[in-house]
Amino acid sequence: MPQGSATSWSYFLIKLLFQFVLKIFYGTIVVENTHFIPPRGEPCIVCANHSNSLTDALLLVTAIPTRRRNLLRLTAKSTQFGKQTFTSWLIESAGTVPIKRRKDSPNGQVDNTQVMLKLIEALEYGDAVCLFPEGMSRYHPTIAPLKTGVARIVSDVLSRNRNNPDFELSVLTCSITYMHRQHFRSDVLVTFHSPMKFRPKDNPELLSPVNYDRIRDLTARMHQQISSGTLDAPSWGLIRNAKLAAGMYAPLGTTMTLGDYVRVVRTFLEAFKLAEAPRASSSSDGETVSAEQVAIEDGKIIGLGNDLKEYQDQLVRWGIKDDRIRRPLPRRIIIYRLAVRLWWSVFLLSISIPGLLLWLPVLITTFIGVSEFKRTGPIWDTWDEIAQYKLTYGFISGLCVWVGAMLLTFPIAFVTAAAVPACMWMSLRWMEDAISAFRAFVTLVRLLIVGQTRLHEAHAVREGLHARVMDLAVDTLGLPRDPEQHFAKSGGREKGRVRGRWAGSAKYFSLRRRRKRDWNEILRLYDQVDYPEADY
Repeated sequence: MPQGSATSWSYFLIKLLFQFVLKIFYGTIVVENTHFIPPRGEPCIVCANHSNSLTDALLLVTAIPTRRRNLLRLTAKSTQFGKQTFTSWLIESAGTVPIKRRKDSPNGQVDNTQVMLKLIEALEYGDAVCLFPEGMSRYHPTIAPLKTGVARIVSDVLSRNRNNPDFELSVLTCSITYMHRQHFRSDVLVTFHSPMKFRPKDNPELLSPVNYDRIRDLTARMHQQISSGTLDAPSWGLIRNAKLAAGMYAPLGTTMTLGDYVRVVRTFLEAFKLAEAPRASSSSDGETVSAEQVAIEDGKIIGLGNDLKEYQDQLVRWGIKDDRIRRPLPRRIIIYRLAVRLWWSVFLLSISIPGLLLWLPVLITTFIGVSEFKRTGPIWDTWDEIAQYKLTYGFISGLCVWVGAMLLTFPIAFVTAAAVPACMWMSLRWMEDAISAFRAFVTLVRLLIVGQTRLHEAHAVREGLHARVMDLAVDTLGLPRDPEQHFAKSGGREKGRVRGRWAGSAKYFSLRRRRKRDWNEILRLYDQVDYPEADY
């Protein structure tokens, strides 16, 4: 029975450090279905979508509990190795295996025979190997067609162990969904899917010599599983419409998990995608639906999408969110809340100042480092690595601040070692809420500028859109009719951010609080609702 490789001290240290760094950079990291992860000693290939460069690998390393797997063997492009950089040291220290890419070779020819052999031997030893079958990270709304390398490795491993009746290999797919992948304090969902298990005696079609159609079939199954757990669309516009529809269906304040939110958005997204795809007649419950009826239904959904876009464009021009239209406020209430929000943001910012002084070197260093990195190439070649560079520069500069503070307070360094991280963490929490409060203040000012007449006109438009969204959600997509009641009962520990006025107030000073209720929120003075152009 294979036991798996032992965990090196460098791997353990890297996992520990980046669990901390990722929790600082991302507001919430929700990991679902860890019970699907095969236990240590069972050969396993972990496959995920790859939209955020090295950050994807770090997320998987930290998301897999030690009680399930003590080591996840990573792979990375060979150009990341052998450099005098922190990133290169990080990759090499974690026992990462270099993969050569054709586009990095002058003649377009590469030989990964020895690399593949090393991965196969690691699997036979009982390790878990992480592979990204997209083969590249990119900043697009859709998952790229998967390469067949993982399926070919499955075939090779099974073929080498065809005489071992007890040998079993698992392919564990995972979907990673970033609300805003490169923005500070955004949210991330990591969803593991039920593993596909293979044995030589149960899967003779994958033993060599193998029909290449079987390799393509396995790759297609992997693609279907990965895409089923994340937002996969041909354009950012469809994702934008789906998020707006989901927000209308389950409004701000609905106590739903991040996983539920992503699945609701994806449900609307699939409806918009299907409506735009060419279709013929279909059958449902034994009744044939004519092509004309299909076209009528698709036309309604496409029309809804166009109207949602027009409505969202107007909100962007005004600089306000849909929830402000859902519940229009009287002028006197707006003026009262202006004073409250401004006072609260100033108060929270004031108590954050000591910690913010410690954060200042980190923010300056990260800003300069990322700005210099952006100049190294076109946006389509550098944009998807921004989060990686923010994490790296933020970690190094933050570590320097911590060490420097202990050196400056050497006689009481043991106190500083704990006090500095605690002060920085709480100041980050308070600054996050201070910016949120000031963002609300700015929005209230804009409501006054827009005026009551136009707000009520927009409210009437929204009421019509909301009715159409609910018809689509309940009658066509089968979503619960009362989402606020449904999602309050479903799910587990990770539900909404704030549950009641008392919790919302008390948790301002809690180390583990989650103040924001909008999964789309980031640490910005504006709401992030737009996405890059398609040609990025």
